[in-house]
Amino acid sequence: MPALPRRSLIALSTVAALFAAGYQTPAFAYGAGDWFTHIGVAKVSPKSDNGDFDAIGVDKIDVDDESGFAFTLGYRFLDNWGVELLAAQRFEHQVNLDGANIASTKHLPPTLTLQYYPLGGTDAWVQPYVGAGVNYTHFSDEKVDGGSLDMDDSWGAAAQLGVDLLIDEHWSLNAAAWYLDIESDTTATIGGDSYDTTVNIDPVVVMGGIGYRF
Repeated sequence: MPALPRRSLIALSTVAALFAAGYQTPAFAYGAGDWFTHIGVAKVSPKSDNGDFDAIGVDKIDVDDESGFAFTLGYRFLDNWGVELLAAQRFEHQVNLDGANIASTKHLPPTLTLQYYPLGGTDAWVQPYVGAGVNYTHFSDEKVDGGSLDMDDSWGAAAQLGVDLLIDEHWSLNAAAWYLDIESDTTATIGGDSYDTTVNIDPVVVMGGIGYRF
């Protein structure tokens, strides 16, 4: 085989060097020891048909969707494992009783999840993750026309699915979704009489925003 001309050798060496530099440049490698936060807008979508209130003649309770500001704070204690806390502003939901919008409530849904990152510790710019954990929901400012409403706080399981699209070593685009098991023992007081039921909210929370790694 004839020897390559000197110019060809120089050109091949240059291309090889460029490829080597290209593979070394995106050293994003999210992994152990990273603190991170996500900031964005979340939509809370309760399941349809959240129960009934037969004691006061209501066959169907429906809790409306609501959107608001949300953020997370997390820590990767291993390349593939981390924890994340979801927090948000108070969400206010209108509550329909047999189609009539005569009740409302506000709630805070802090959620802690243990997360698994299958591509953690690598230079992959797409970093998917799954998580499971616990949700605590605090209800406040409950209202119902013609009486009063009291909703007990709720503890329940949580599941999470998300992905980070890395921009550089600090910034990323983020999309995430949670399923929250929220069940509240609820008391309505009307005309001096109290009536009890259970409201099953069980929402899917979808969040989109940006992420920052410290």
